[in-house]
This record gives sequence, C-alpha cells and structure tokens, in this order.
Amino acid sequence: MARTSMAERTTNETRITLSLNLDGSGKADVKTGIGFFDHMLNSFARHGLFDLTVQVQGDLEVDTHHTVEDTGIVLGKAIREAVGDKKGIVRYGSSILPMDEALILCALDLGGRPYMVYDLVLDRERVGDFETEMVREFFYAVSYAAEMNLHLKQMSGTNNHHMIEAAFKSFARALDEATRFDSRITDVRSTKGVL
Repeated sequence: MARTSMAERTTNETRITLSLNLDGSGKADVKTGIGFFDHMLNSFARHGLFDLTVQVQGDLEVDTHHTVEDTGIVLGKAIREAVGDKKGIVRYGSSILPMDEALILCALDLGGRPYMVYDLVLDRERVGDFETEMVREFFYAVSYAAEMNLHLKQMSGTNNHHMIEAAFKSFARALDEATRFDSRITDVRSTKGVL
C-alpha cells in the first residue's frame, strides 16, 4: 500500500496544496515563490527519496514568514497522514550530514509527542531571497504538525547556505530512516502499544 497524502491550507495569507509519497524516488515539483526555499524542498525530496509536490501562493509582498511557516505546517500534516498507524516502522531516525565545512546532525522520533531542539547559528539575514530566521520556524512547524520530536544540531559550519542545506538533507535522511519498515516490528515500536 502506497504511503501517500495530500494536504491543503488556505488562509488570508497563504494558499497551499501539497502531496507527499514517502515511498517515492525523489521527484519534486515545488513552487513557493521563494527560490532558495524551493531549492531546500527539492533537496529534501531528493535526499529522502520522497515524491513531493508543493504549490504555494503567499503574501511575499510582506515577507517570507507566512509562506515558509505555513508550508511547514502543511508538510508536517502530510507526513503525519502518510505515516498512518506507524505499525512496523522503525520510528527513530538520525543522520549526520556534511556539506563542505558544515556538519549537521538531525535526530527524530515519530512517537506522537511534538518537541523541537534547534541549534543552528546562522549569522546572515538572508540567503538569496530567503530569510534565515525562517529555518527555525519551518522546522518548528513541521515538528508540531507531524507530532515528531526533532533535534537539529550544528556540529560545524560557517557558510549559511551550506548549513541550511545540510539541515534539510539531514532531516530528509533521518525521516527516510524513521519511516522504513522492519519485519521484526509487528506492531508499533512502543511499550504503550500506541504511537
């Protein structure tokens, strides 16, 4: 059974449609109106081997905040829906990913309890047309909407582009690991019996 989902969000600030296939091949069609953010979401799909379609109309005449945060909310909901009842999945995932001088660790738990620890030190206001403070807002929105525990830690790095891209790729690889099936897990991976 394909683990796919579609999610939408319409507000006075944004209109978003998103489709996700956790068992894809890394194909992406992303149009958010923010070039660098499109690049990050394409990298997420490619390195997680997810098929992802994202169409966003946002109030970019204000700034990037509503577009990026709301896309995070919609992606998180799509992840939660596509994972389903979580029976048989590994549940935990982690990745330490290098990109030149940057080294980023991502660890996550699809245990149903949202929490985020964010430890990236970005010292530029923008990368391209993307406000760097939105990296935290995006991952916070994803973690809470997906009901995942998410840790992002910068182990090294000086180039903001490299650190942000490594974070998105590391997140993708950790999520791919956490959503994989393990034949030894016959129910959910929890002593509670539910996730």
